[in-house]
Amino acid sequence: MIGKKSHESGRKTTEVLILIVILFFFLAGSSAVAQNQLLLLKRQEVLLRLNAGDDFVFRLKGSKEVRRTYINTLSDIAVVTHRDTVPYHMIDRVYFKTSTFVNRLGLLLVMGGAGYFLIDQLNNVVVKGNDARIDNSVAIASGTMVGVGLPMMLIGRNSRRVGGRIRLMRVTPESPLYRSFDPKGYVSPYIPR
Repeated sequence: MIGKKSHESGRKTTEVLILIVILFFFLAGSSAVAQNQLLLLKRQEVLLRLNAGDDFVFRLKGSKEVRRTYINTLSDIAVVTHRDTVPYHMIDRVYFKTSTFVNRLGLLLVMGGAGYFLIDQLNNVVVKGNDARIDNSVAIASGTMVGVGLPMMLIGRNSRRVGGRIRLMRVTPESPLYRSFDPKGYVSPYIPR
């Protein structure tokens, strides 16, 4: 009688363990499919969206050192990088590149000014056969275009300080702020056609 009870309890324990292992694999599989995203928000505008594997450049509070790393995963309270775990509240500044209409317009002005000067020189030397000389009206126009375009091209913020209206937020796939990257229409250069 005692041997039969111990055999049944051992069998139930084994069944419970198998059920727990199966449940664990189902839960682990669902969490592996959906990746969280880290957002840098200014009010409700998304300034930066980072996923696991993206480059992450930041500075900690009280430090002058800018750290460059990549995001391994995102937890509820911290960014897990490949070497460290950084709590959200310890991040002072996030660095990233932005490009606005003013930056693109400045680039066009610089390219247009330099191009105007070079075309005028080619026209004088190659087409007309004259010596290389600088025309005052062309120099003024191209210099003005480059002089106005260069600050416009370089102006802008490459970092944002976290705090106040600007904050870091981790979002899950259920969040309305989450954006999935749909690969439909993407043609991989590595797959032969």
